[in-house]
Amino acid sequence: MRFFLVPLFLIVWPLAEIAGFVLVGRALGLWATLGLVIGTAVLGAFLLRRQGMHILREISTEGREGRVPGRTLIDGAMIVIAGILLLLPGFITDIIGLALFIPFVRGGLWSLIGRRIVVVRTSSSTRYRYDGDRSSPGGKKSGPVVDLDEQDFHRNSNPSSPWAGPKNEEH
Repeated sequence: MRFFLVPLFLIVWPLAEIAGFVLVGRALGLWATLGLVIGTAVLGAFLLRRQGMHILREISTEGREGRVPGRTLIDGAMIVIAGILLLLPGFITDIIGLALFIPFVRGGLWSLIGRRIVVVRTSSSTRYRYDGDRSSPGGKKSGPVVDLDEQDFHRNSNPSSPWAGPKNEEH
């Protein structure tokens, strides 16, 4: 029933943006209007990069602590949408984009849509990852490391597999 609103929205939105250009152009003039459009695009790119890196660090921290970063992922998605809206020409998209960069606004949206979003773990088993030789700033390895001796680990290969190489015979 609400699907008919999409074509209406696709017609009304550009018309509203054009009306915004006309109103701002009359009030400020051509060059100031173009400066605002270019300025908000540059601001959007700057904020997207800065806030995006902050969100990525938060997601990484929550993942290392074993928590599911549901709200942080939604915040990241809202920041990406805000950056895209600021990059698009138009004053209505700029207002919405700037509003989405404000944490209070994102929190309000989360309270509206958070009840409908469910984060599901795909596996009930704990996964371990190997971090190689990278160390945390404190000198300790980050994450659990499982150390196996040679007799604790062996491969069961399928001899009929096309990837099984020639057998190594011991002499």
